[in-house]
Amino acid sequence: MSEVQKIYTASSPLPAPRTGILTPFEPGTRILEAGFRIAPQFAPLPVEIVFEKDVAITLRDGVTLYADVFRPVTDEPVPVIVAWSPYGKGQGTSMSVMGVFGLVGLPNSVVSGLEKFEAADPAYWLAQGYAICNPDIRGVVDSEGDSVLWDRQDGLDAYDVIEWLAEQEWCSGKVGMSGTSYLAVSQWFAAAEQPPHLAAINPWEGVSDVYRDLVKRGGMPDIGFARQLQEGSFFGRNRKEDILREVEEYPLINELWEDKIPAFDRITVPAYVVASYSNTLHTAGTFRAWRRIASEEKWLRIHNTQEWPDYYDERNVEDLRRFFDHYLKGIENDWPQTARVRYSVLDLAGGDRTGIEADAFPPADVTSTKFYLDGRRRMLVTEAPADEAPASYAVASNPNAVSFLTRFEEETVLVGYPKAHLWVESRGADDMDLFVLVQKLDRFGTPLSAFTVPNQSAMAHDLTDHGATILKYKGADGRLRVSARHLDEQLSTDDVPAHTFDRVEKLSPGEIVEIEIDLFPVGLAFHPGEQLRFIVSSANLLGTLMPAIEEYVGANSGEHVIHTGGDRASYLQLPIQTR
Repeated sequence: MSEVQKIYTASSPLPAPRTGILTPFEPGTRILEAGFRIAPQFAPLPVEIVFEKDVAITLRDGVTLYADVFRPVTDEPVPVIVAWSPYGKGQGTSMSVMGVFGLVGLPNSVVSGLEKFEAADPAYWLAQGYAICNPDIRGVVDSEGDSVLWDRQDGLDAYDVIEWLAEQEWCSGKVGMSGTSYLAVSQWFAAAEQPPHLAAINPWEGVSDVYRDLVKRGGMPDIGFARQLQEGSFFGRNRKEDILREVEEYPLINELWEDKIPAFDRITVPAYVVASYSNTLHTAGTFRAWRRIASEEKWLRIHNTQEWPDYYDERNVEDLRRFFDHYLKGIENDWPQTARVRYSVLDLAGGDRTGIEADAFPPADVTSTKFYLDGRRRMLVTEAPADEAPASYAVASNPNAVSFLTRFEEETVLVGYPKAHLWVESRGADDMDLFVLVQKLDRFGTPLSAFTVPNQSAMAHDLTDHGATILKYKGADGRLRVSARHLDEQLSTDDVPAHTFDRVEKLSPGEIVEIEIDLFPVGLAFHPGEQLRFIVSSANLLGTLMPAIEEYVGANSGEHVIHTGGDRASYLQLPIQTR
């Protein structure tokens, strides 16, 4: 581990908007009767439960964590599901969590308020014969130590908590993990440590590489959400990791950042992974982890909405129960017959298809097809133009982008990983921040998009005109700082390029370089007459992923030239379904 490289800053107590009814430190055991309702806006408990509050758990280095444990009233040992995150274990009833539910359009009545933010609801799972453990992790609220942000330390601590739970007399010895976002990421780290009693994991959308997904996507220092995460969570009594200073101090991949990539080859536990095409923070990381984990028993479901409505949807909760019933309770149900991949194809006009079964992603009937950029006609064509024709824009001009179109004359479906292979030049600068987007247009040329959440109010429209990408899907995007173009030969594939981010290769005057940019995976249907637009720009085409966070502005100047045709035939590679 790289402890000597970590930088810390002072933490502070949990602020009032993030404080819930169960936040105060009150160790003890109590019974919550069936019908108990923690507040009027939340769902009542369907069964009587045992609530052990602020249970002390000592880790291997002597640090003490405090956890809330909810378990059924029974003499039979039960399996337990762990929710690992820096969000206070009593925050389910806080103004902040209720505000997030309001943002996406979820009523608070879909949960009991006993759940951790983004985690499994004890009201449901205890009625099914499971316990729930909500720890405040290292350095958070009343737990001791200094907190870290998505790090191997999370995995080591989770190992200790999992093994402590397995030893409790009420526990069957089977432990699972579930949750979205931070709670998904922490499962990669926990599973990589291979705790003996971790029986199954359920990562529901989350990054899997802090450098590439959170702070330096495409090699660009886009820290808007990292700032919100650092400053808006990890509240506690001691210190918290200062990832904002770390990314400034260590701009290239080093041991600190490598320690924030889970050891995928050590993740062998059964895994039910849930992903979407539309989460500009989580999508790349979820698919990366799905591809790379070593689990022989792994399933992928790709939904067509946003993670919170999807996670709490009754049908999906029941689907998850089949998985946990099989691996945590040993029930011989039909889960093993579940298709290894269930994917969605978006229509963006109300005709999405979901739950399409396949053995792999991309499915076997997908062919990676090159669409060459024609700079003269601004089209995408299937044969490389014979003559070179550059397309360019001045960074300071409007527009500061060039785009290329193709019209599909027959039903066409994209499923898989797009990538851009471009020849580029910067005139008047030694570097370029490039943003690319695959966009669907209707047959009249109008860009199509779709809300991913139930909230489609006037305010949601305002937020998503530019930004708040978690609320609306506008297409598959990618980005790359050209000086970070060096490819990782071990990790790159023909469909998904990966960059080392361990060096800076600035451009010389007149130098034309070949680059590859990975775009988010896609499942998108085009009906006859509809068009695909590919955009290359110096500007962030989608804006921020969340409302009210700072937007990254590309470090650009001069003129950007995209070379097409001839010996420098740039292309967009698309995963075309052939059936």
